[in-house]
Formats: sequence, structure tokens, C-alpha cells
Amino acid sequence: MLDLNHKSILITGGTGSFGKKFVETVFQRFPEVKRVVIYSRDELKQFEMSQLYPHSKYKAIRFFIGDVRDADRLQRACEGIDVIVHAAALKQVPAAEYNPMECIKTNVFGAENVINAALDNGVKKVVALSTDKAAAPINLYGATKLCSDKLFVAANNMKGARDIQFSVVRYGNVIGSRGSVVPFFLDKKKTGVLPITHEEMTRFNISLEEGVEMVMYALEHAWGGELFVPKIPSYNIMELAKAIAPEARYEVVGIRPGEKLHEEMITETDSLSTVECEKYYVILPATPTWDFDEFKKYFNAKTVEMGFKYNSGTNDEWLSAEQLRDQIKLHVDASFSV
Repeated sequence: MLDLNHKSILITGGTGSFGKKFVETVFQRFPEVKRVVIYSRDELKQFEMSQLYPHSKYKAIRFFIGDVRDADRLQRACEGIDVIVHAAALKQVPAAEYNPMECIKTNVFGAENVINAALDNGVKKVVALSTDKAAAPINLYGATKLCSDKLFVAANNMKGARDIQFSVVRYGNVIGSRGSVVPFFLDKKKTGVLPITHEEMTRFNISLEEGVEMVMYALEHAWGGELFVPKIPSYNIMELAKAIAPEARYEVVGIRPGEKLHEEMITETDSLSTVECEKYYVILPATPTWDFDEFKKYFNAKTVEMGFKYNSGTNDEWLSAEQLRDQIKLHVDASFSV
């Protein structure tokens, strides 16, 4: 059973949507956690978060201003750390296309800096957050996250005698996260017109709480090198529009550059090294440091069929407008109504 009491944890990008929910969960479940280090580069967001977690009440919390691009600062921040959750990234697709090297410096070089700092400081567990856009990427953001995933998986092969496991968690769109479609539609609802990219567009859906649970699962169960993919529902963009603004006029504006009609989390090629467990899939590493058969037996996992792919457009589970409405009320805006 996962026990983070008396452990020191560092969260890169700790002031983001995921970071805040993860920290909230840690303090709820592990009141004797030793240190929770929020590592991010935005001093204003750190100040705002420090108001929610005053040191007078939360003795374990620390705020480190720093960028994952800065290897020296990251090395200092990781001194005495047991667990790293890597959530820092540049993730806006248009911004990445316009500023490609900035995205590469943060998402690829930053990932390598996290790996080196973990190896050099005796860290025991590292879980990196990925994205559905890293599967068969068609934009730079997805390509950099795929590269990051490969770095974290391969890090298990260079750990030597160190007692450390690196793993990756990949999931779909977090409902209500900053810059996502739900808050965008909620804002556009006021105008009476919702811009729809394509009437057949689909997306995976996961809540912040579910994302945090997946990371907790990886921290507890990872053997090293796995890429965990949760089984989550899909929704059609028109169902989301009906959920948020059923009386609005819908205006089809076309798919934006670098955007997919349907999102993938496991490609057909990935299926060759993918196993299925009860609540998730696992893409296994190409060069594992452990035995495949032992892993499958321990987790009661079965190999997926040849040609399997996990795609939001061909998913088995779908959310209706009514279910999406409930999700928005629960996870985004408690006062939401139509």
C-alpha cells in the first residue's frame, strides 16, 4: 500500500491544475508527509498557492521558484527527495508550433534534467505525466511529449544499482483544465454562439481526481518503464455543446492546425507491447529490467489482440449530454446549470 508519510515529494509544474489537486490529495491522505516541494517558474502562482497552504498550518510545504530547463536549480531542489511527479510542460499546441525550440527546451531537455536530478539525488520513484497527443503525434507538442515519454522509460536502463523506478502516466483531456474546451464553451455560452471545430470530433474525458489516482497507482505499483493508460470514456463535441449551451447556435469553424478528429492513447503499433488490466492498459518497455511473464502473472494482465488501438472515436464507453452536465457541475462549476 502506498505510504507517503515521512517521505519528501517534489512536483514540477506544481502550481498547475494537476499539481494543486495532487498536493490537496497528499495532505488529505498523508498528514505526516515530510516535505512537499512545489517546483515551478511562476512566482505569482506560487504566491497564490501559498495562500491556500500557509506554512503555519502546512509545515511540510516548500515553494521553489525554478524552471525544469535549469539543471543546476533542479539538482538543488531534488536534494533529499524520495518521489518526483513531473507535471511541468509547455502544452499549448499553437504556441508550440510558433515557438518550437521553446517547447523542446522545456518538454524534452527539461525531462532529461528531471531524470538526471533523480539519478544523482537518490530519488526512489519518478512518475511523468504524458498526453494522448503523444500517441502518433501530428503536432510539435505531441512529438515532444512522445520524446519525453521515451526518455523516462529508457531512464530505467541507466539507473545501474540505484533503487529507482521511472514510469509514465498517459491520459486524455482533463475536464475543466485551464485552456480546455469546457471553460472555453462556458465562456462562449454568454454570446449565444459556440464555435464547433467538427461535428464528428471526439475526445477522451477524465477528471483531475481520476488523473491523480492514476499517478498514485503508478507510484505504488510501477516496476519501472511502464506507460499506464486508464480506461476512460469518450464524448462527442456536439454532446458537450448540448450539455453546456443547448439553446446556442453552433457554428462549424473547422479543425485547427495540429488537431486530430479523434484522439489516440494507444496506437495499433503500440498494441504489440500492450497488456490489459482491469482498469487500465500498460504499454510495456522495449527493454524491460524485469520479466514480462512475471509482470503479467502478478497483475493478472493479458496481451491485447493484434491490431488493437485505443481511440476516442471507437471507444466502448461514451458520455451523454446529461452525464457531461453532471461532470461539469461536479468537477468544474458547482453552480453550473442550463
